[in-house]
Amino acid sequence: MHKISKAGAVALLLSVIGLSACYAQTGEATANNPQSELPLSEAGLKQVPLSIQTSDATHRFVVEVAQSGTQQAQGLMFRTRLSPDKGMIFPFPADRVASFWMKNTVISLDIIFIRRDGTIESIAADTIPYSLDPVQSSEPVATVLEIAAGRANELGIRPGDIVTW
Repeated sequence: MHKISKAGAVALLLSVIGLSACYAQTGEATANNPQSELPLSEAGLKQVPLSIQTSDATHRFVVEVAQSGTQQAQGLMFRTRLSPDKGMIFPFPADRVASFWMKNTVISLDIIFIRRDGTIESIAADTIPYSLDPVQSSEPVATVLEIAAGRANELGIRPGDIVTW
C-alpha cells in the first residue's frame, strides 16, 4: 500500500476536478450533463435530447429542431434514412391544428402530435412517402415529432404518453 501526503492528496483531487471541468466544457451532452449542447446535425440544425415516457419505459431520442418556417417546410424531405433513435421536432409559437404532408419525403415516418402540456394527442403511423394527402392533428397542438416509421408501435408509444425535450 502506498502512502500519500495530505498535500499530494489535495493536488490529486484538484487535478481530477480540473480534468472534469475541462471535459464538461467540450459541449458534449452526457448522461451526467444532459443540458450540454449537442453538435449540429448533418443538415446544420440544432439537436436536443428528447424522451417519451410510456406506461412502462422511458424512450430516448436525439432530435433535430426545425425552428424556422424554412426549416419546418423542409422537414425530413429528401432524407433517405432516419436512425431509430433520431427524429425531428417542429415547435410552434402558438397551438394550432397541425397539418403535414409527405411531398418529397422518401422515407415513411411516424408523426406524433403533442399538446402544450407534453401529452401525445395522436399518432399518424407509417405515413406514405411522397403522398400529398394531409396528415393532421385532431385538435390544436404545440409541437410535432417525426420519428422512423413503426417506432411508435414498436416502443408502445400511445396517445397520452408524455414527451419532454
